Amino acid sequence: MSSKLNKASAIAVAAMMTTILLSANGSGAAAESLVPVAVPQEPTPEIQPAQIEPQVQQVPSAEPDVADSLAELVAAQPHPEALSSELNCLAGAIYFEAKGESLAGQLAVGRVVVARSKSGRFPGSYCGVVFQPSQFSFVRGGALPYIKKQSIDWKEAVAIAQIAHDGTWRSPVEGALFFHASRVSPGWRLQRLARVDNHIFYR
Repeated sequence: MSSKLNKASAIAVAAMMTTILLSANGSGAAAESLVPVAVPQEPTPEIQPAQIEPQVQQVPSAEPDVADSLAELVAAQPHPEALSSELNCLAGAIYFEAKGESLAGQLAVGRVVVARSKSGRFPGSYCGVVFQPSQFSFVRGGALPYIKKQSIDWKEAVAIAQIAHDGTWRSPVEGALFFHASRVSPGWRLQRLARVDNHIFYR
């Protein structure tokens, strides 16, 4: 039985070899069909990293926080031995109009003097604003009364004057050009802003 299988296998192998030889000697097309053909391919483009310009975030410029409170800013002010005539006039107005009031109340008075000097409707200097006739009741004979310059009230007024001049703290009635004591009612036809301590402020 095994000899018959071996003989059949030999015949099958011989038939296969014959087929291969005939294919090799046949038409070129048949022979070439057995050879793998290399298909040209498009070159793979080199992948470049994306050209992304860095996005620079524009942060609005802002003044640094100079203090956490008006009291802290007052305490941080320098204590000059001598004041310019302009700062002396500004501090004098704050001293005589608002000494003993809150820091916010003193600053509100100081900022009115500053605003007037820049408005074009009043004299262009602090002393001009303070000494303008019939504006400040504390002015006597075109001069400031005597000031106790060693007092805490004066030192506080000087510090507030520097802050009002520099604009380093916003007044609660910023932009006001007029004020009067709350005990009087002049009947002004002006835009009322607010009352701060003992004064009412207007624009």
